[in-house]
Amino acid sequence: MTRTEAHFYDLSMLTAPGRVFTPRPATERLVGAALERIDGVPMRIADVGTGSGAVAVALAVNRPDVEVWATDTSKDAVELARANAERHGVADRVHVLQGDLLEPVPVPVDLVVANLPYLPEDEHDERYDGEPKEAIYAPGDGLDPYRRLLNACRDGKLVTPGGRVMIQFHQEPLAADCWQLEDLRTELEDRCAADAGH
Repeated sequence: MTRTEAHFYDLSMLTAPGRVFTPRPATERLVGAALERIDGVPMRIADVGTGSGAVAVALAVNRPDVEVWATDTSKDAVELARANAERHGVADRVHVLQGDLLEPVPVPVDLVVANLPYLPEDEHDERYDGEPKEAIYAPGDGLDPYRRLLNACRDGKLVTPGGRVMIQFHQEPLAADCWQLEDLRTELEDRCAADAGH
């Protein structure tokens, strides 16, 4: 796997173009929103669909009182995220696990962050040419990965009472407490329908 570097949240991250999604500046907004939420409170966090580990590592570097479980289905992503955690000295608090969504996370978490594929698979966006398709596109209207994540977050064994979910959708972080997941699902679907209408 050929590696290069990209800057993300003032950190130099190893990347693997074409194999693992390269972190984008827009995702820094998700990190910023999560850091505001954490704000000095010790937390367990799940970074779902971690890719290069950029979000997980940025959170751990900026908040030494958090522990992060970073998950991805891609073996290459898991390898790269582990390398980035080691590189920035947070591998003791960033646990990178291969698996689907929250399935491999062994403990309930207080905060779930995710930047999952959400573009419909029949919608080509040239900005993402050269990125792995499975990191960008999803079947149907593109929202199934987020629907599945929200369903998983309803399980009281995976997210602590009062836990929060923060996701990225079209460069913008969206958030909801776990009892507001239907509101978040509705907002996602409304935005998706509005995009389709343009």
